[in-house]
Amino acid sequence: MKPILLIATDGFEQSELMEPKRLLEEAGAEVTVASLEKGEINGWQDKNWGESVKVDCLVENVECGDYAALLLPGGQMNPDILRMNRDVIRLVREFNDAGKPIAAICHAPWLLAEAGIIRGKVVTGWPSVRTDLTNAGGAVIDQMVAVDGNLITSRKPDDIPAFTKALMDALGMRKAKGDAKRETEAA
Repeated sequence: MKPILLIATDGFEQSELMEPKRLLEEAGAEVTVASLEKGEINGWQDKNWGESVKVDCLVENVECGDYAALLLPGGQMNPDILRMNRDVIRLVREFNDAGKPIAAICHAPWLLAEAGIIRGKVVTGWPSVRTDLTNAGGAVIDQMVAVDGNLITSRKPDDIPAFTKALMDALGMRKAKGDAKRETEAA
């Protein structure tokens, strides 16, 4: 399988980048982190700066055809900065035009609205962005995950397990063996 592209910049919600990335990698996926600048990007956690993540490549150099899916973590700052970047919006549109899965959580559906790809689609997101999603033509619902065609959206960090599972399902992936074992033990 081709790698999964994750686009983020400073101010990403710590858990919304780290946890889906971890779960995908444990299941055997390669996740490439693209950003606006080289080096590292800093997460946001509990109203303070969190951990840093290494940037693998610049958004301006990314080609949609090299990736199986697009993952967009939220946080308030991260998608607000990214939605103003032409290369980011170009990539969101290219992934959508190619019918590849696009998974956006929390505030990240702002990028889908900015790209003009949610008209007539069922979506969800953080409560403060739902009016923007409605104004962009989305049919907004309040549930853990909304899947409409290639678009996968979620509301908040508590939704990460269901959000990541929906992306894995869209890619035909299985969970890591440890996850299946933990679910069996919990049942």
